[in-house]
Amino acid sequence: MNNYPRIFVGTAFTSDSPEKISILKDYLFCINHNGMIDKIVAPLDEEYQQLIETHKGKDHFHVLDDGHYLLPGFVDLHVHAPQWAQSGTAQDLPLYDWLNTYTFPLEAKYTDLDFAQSVYGNLVDTLLANGTTTALYFATVHKEASLLLAEICAQKGQRGLVGKVVMDDPEQNPSYYRDQDAETALRETEEFILAVKELNKTVKQGVYPVVTPRFIPSCSDEALKGLGELALKYDTHIQSHCSESDWAHQHVKERFNKHDAFALHDFGLLSDKSVMAHSNFLSDEDAALFAETGTAIAHCPLSNAYFANSVLPLYRFRRMGIDIGLGTDISAGATPSLYDNAKQAVVSSRMLEDGVNANLPADERGVANSRITINEAFYLATAGGGESLSLPVGRLKEGYTWDVQIIDTKAPAAKLPIFNPNEDLYDIFQKIMYNVRPENIREVWVQGEKVHTR
Repeated sequence: MNNYPRIFVGTAFTSDSPEKISILKDYLFCINHNGMIDKIVAPLDEEYQQLIETHKGKDHFHVLDDGHYLLPGFVDLHVHAPQWAQSGTAQDLPLYDWLNTYTFPLEAKYTDLDFAQSVYGNLVDTLLANGTTTALYFATVHKEASLLLAEICAQKGQRGLVGKVVMDDPEQNPSYYRDQDAETALRETEEFILAVKELNKTVKQGVYPVVTPRFIPSCSDEALKGLGELALKYDTHIQSHCSESDWAHQHVKERFNKHDAFALHDFGLLSDKSVMAHSNFLSDEDAALFAETGTAIAHCPLSNAYFANSVLPLYRFRRMGIDIGLGTDISAGATPSLYDNAKQAVVSSRMLEDGVNANLPADERGVANSRITINEAFYLATAGGGESLSLPVGRLKEGYTWDVQIIDTKAPAAKLPIFNPNEDLYDIFQKIMYNVRPENIREVWVQGEKVHTR
């Protein structure tokens, strides 16, 4: 009882299920030396007062201030780390033009490790300041710069899952930015995996290598097959894009006479450690394959509005048993905030259900049973992300990591609209989800260590 290195007292919000929020009012959270939640004690529990009397007034005993609340740290399932340097530009172009005019020239610059250090260091700081404690990153084709991103996550205390991007097809990638060939791409990917696994031995919160074919159009068959073999050999996470836009979806159908999902599966790239971004155009057969293999979807609602030509049928896919979390998709999504994407997930689902063409009759305009609530969007940003990665993150629950954001609803210049001292706690939760800015995120903790304070 006396051996907890950290104990927190305060009111917390966490997901019980996609629909239900648990409100833990004035609970005690006992954190062990590994940064895990060892015990959660309710005010009516027998040992509650005894714990308070034993630990109060000591440095490791943290009592939240009035107006402060605990939320799980957010899990961002889709970040293009190098693209942070162009976030907020060229959002009006079609995907293919955006990649070739802006994105590939930018990503090619990451041969310069000083440039990579400045961008990646700022990105990790920014994501932590926005409450993101776990991030799944695409880096670039450059092994050294990709390893640098993993090292920055390790140093700054963020749980980073990092992929050295593979794009080797000379017909689909510019000559100035691609892997030399499939053999080189696979050799450097294996070297990257081994280096990150060594780095992980020194890191409390965990950094992980991720097998990362950019997407099927950018990779040769040889590279895709070899990446599937590497993921199996080293039991790594896998990430890519799947059926994102009309153009990308059609390209794969013409090349393989099948959809992305089945092509990826044939190369050994769908598993319970796979996260596929977007996936808007999955058929019911594709979705059933995702559910069967345990493949998760990184839902990127803001990015989808710009580049995906459609809205993800989130409710339908979740009902089919697919794990789904949220992604910012920096920079196709021009915000580092999963709060922004949680709100957009709700908005997009409403637009899908209600339809957008006012010239059609109301009963023909949309897709029935598509809308989600802010409770479900919060689940996607937290527990859904953790389940998608098969990691014990995203919940305030015994046996999970102490990854939290402490929200200050009374922050100067960012006070939330709470004027009743006895405001209903569920209403406060909703106001947090719809109104929080980085100024409200007072502290961020990962694996029991403070990594950000304001």
